[in-house]
Amino acid sequence: MTQQVPSTEPELTGVRNFRDVGGLPTVDGRRVAHGRLFRSGHLAHATDEDAAFLSSLELHTIFDFRNAADQKLEGPDIDLPGVRNVNLPLTDPADGAEFWAMVRDGELDQLRDLLADGKAEGRMIGSYRTIIRHRTAEHSQVLHALAEDSVPALMHCAAGKDRAGLSIAVTLLALGVERDAIVADYLESAATHRRYKVHRSEKSASAYSPEVMELLNPLFDARAEYLQAAFETIEQAWGGVDTYLEQGLKVTPRIRERLRERLLD
Repeated sequence: MTQQVPSTEPELTGVRNFRDVGGLPTVDGRRVAHGRLFRSGHLAHATDEDAAFLSSLELHTIFDFRNAADQKLEGPDIDLPGVRNVNLPLTDPADGAEFWAMVRDGELDQLRDLLADGKAEGRMIGSYRTIIRHRTAEHSQVLHALAEDSVPALMHCAAGKDRAGLSIAVTLLALGVERDAIVADYLESAATHRRYKVHRSEKSASAYSPEVMELLNPLFDARAEYLQAAFETIEQAWGGVDTYLEQGLKVTPRIRERLRERLLD
């Protein structure tokens, strides 16, 4: 039997943005069960106490949506005995490596060119649209795995906001969770204590310029318009959620029902 964990948020030292997705309401009056589906930032810096807590969740599978550049920057996830680790990069293997080097070194001119004057927001919206359109195989794999045997599951990327946020949102859409509840869960990642910790070089004074963080803020923020761009892409490309799930992700009504059996109260 899946362990029922409290809905209160634990204090984790080395893992950002952790939370249980349980409690969210569906359009037909049910709720996502506690202790079945979790989300977070990466687990590379988890302390022994963090690992003990994560082990207590009796996880079956951890889905890591980071790419090779992310894993090189942060390191691999800690090993949790008996837990299956599935790496499904939702962005290209080297995507971000050059950019995060600029952030680390405080290359202000280059960062201004890339991010100022609304470019950062455009970058985020474009990324969300691209993942929805072009990572259908990965999202299909996640949903089929959850329907088959992968619950309780934890989904994470680097910050637990964008790639994990989209994967959680897609899962919640398949469960029939209310759209407002999906957005509200996503927006929790905007809290200051949940945000990704930026790597900056101690050798570069400009790396600690307030302007760097001002330029980066749209990348680290969770904004409703980012997730709305994903929903709009589903409508534009497939005409609606049901067709997206059935044609785009190959998730049949029977698979959706199995997901609901595993993840809803």
